[in-house]
Amino acid sequence: MNLKTRNFITLLDFTPQEINYLIDLSAHLKDEKYEGIPHKHLSDKNIVLLFQKDSTRTRCAFEVGALDLGMGVTFLGPSGSQMNKKESVKDTARVLGRMYDGIEFRGYKQKDVEALAEFSGVPVWNGLTDKYHPTQILADFLTIKEKFGYLKGINFTYIGDSRNNMGNSLMIGSAKLGLNFIGVAPKELWPDKDLIDVCLEIAKDTGATIKFTEDKMEGTKDVDVIYTDVWVSMGEPKEVWNTRLEQLNNYQVDMSLMKNAKSTAIFMHCLPAFHDKETEVGKNISEEFGTLYPRVKNGEMEVTDEVIESNYSVVFQEAENRMHTIKAVMLATMSDSYE
Repeated sequence: MNLKTRNFITLLDFTPQEINYLIDLSAHLKDEKYEGIPHKHLSDKNIVLLFQKDSTRTRCAFEVGALDLGMGVTFLGPSGSQMNKKESVKDTARVLGRMYDGIEFRGYKQKDVEALAEFSGVPVWNGLTDKYHPTQILADFLTIKEKFGYLKGINFTYIGDSRNNMGNSLMIGSAKLGLNFIGVAPKELWPDKDLIDVCLEIAKDTGATIKFTEDKMEGTKDVDVIYTDVWVSMGEPKEVWNTRLEQLNNYQVDMSLMKNAKSTAIFMHCLPAFHDKETEVGKNISEEFGTLYPRVKNGEMEVTDEVIESNYSVVFQEAENRMHTIKAVMLATMSDSYE
């Protein structure tokens, strides 16, 4: 399997075989990390991390992964570059592509990461946009495979805003690898119909099923995985909270939903999660909306603290796996075939 020079923009660009290869390579690199086996296969390379949105996991995963592979890393935060301010994305791409061997982008617009890929001349990796979050999906699926031993046939429920970057990407990943995907949300928060149709077409070849329901108990009945994400994404205005709480406060993942799933089910979240008042946002939301929406009075929004801290939860294993899967993506797209 040779993915050298390929961009990693969306899982739609990759075959099931290629995605499985990246997951298997991630597991191999994780084993080497744990066994203390050096794997500095890219010691002559340098990459740049171009962030419009701050992140803990994405930045650390790329930096540690790159260093493990022997690469030099430059981080450009939200105020660290002139892109979209004094310089176009196209010009930024042509500058960075002459200095670096790979570019990671985490930002707002999918068209920006696509422009970087078109004009830079080096591999570009999507660390998150408004539309897709493909590196997260690799980490999620590696975690599921570690817990169950397989992916094809897993019954997977995503509950919450199913048209956001995570809802889109998890549906695509499930269609590609044969998971049975159920989106649980009010109809106005279901993904774009065109994307659903694309995934249904992919599912014909992989055996996956793609379904949506507004009924949270129906959508979590006897499933293997329950997954959720924050209700308001970074960059959305504060005013959105009132609308989203009204739409989703009844879709909080609590113990009743986990017990509705299989006894072996796991809970997943890409993090950060609002599950207590130990964050500024959690505290503010509980104070402002706790009376109107009792479910959030303790700073618990998309998931309860009880679920996060329970044996169902694999969120920190999942977070660690960001590093191993991102490392695999960088290695696979910057080197010749590696096994």
